[in-house]
Amino acid sequence: QVQLVESGGGPVQAGGSLRLSCEASRTTFSGSTFDVKNNAVGWSRQAPGKQRLMVGIISGPGHTNYADAVKGRFTIFRDNRKNIVYLQMNNLTAEDTAIYYCFAYTEPVSWGQGTQVTVSA
Repeated sequence: QVQLVESGGGPVQAGGSLRLSCEASRTTFSGSTFDVKNNAVGWSRQAPGKQRLMVGIISGPGHTNYADAVKGRFTIFRDNRKNIVYLQMNNLTAEDTAIYYCFAYTEPVSWGQGTQVTVSA
């Protein structure tokens, strides 16, 4: 597993934008090297009283996939030099209010601590 630290959450008005960051440690807990450019890293979210759902993911080669609910509004990209994966969120609505978690497909899967996003109407 690898340490993932999210940041960038907070309150925002509907129609606004936020950019979340997920910084990954360069080494796993077992001492292996971890680079976001070689691993699939994604974002999920959990709204109050609901299950955690996938938001999107970026593969090692850089391919992205998104949940239908966020397509066209959210973008995942990364900075390989900084080992950070970003989630750019535009045109936010109240339905986007949730705790956003970064995850990486290590064995087992690694999760960040989450960052709260609150969208007010």
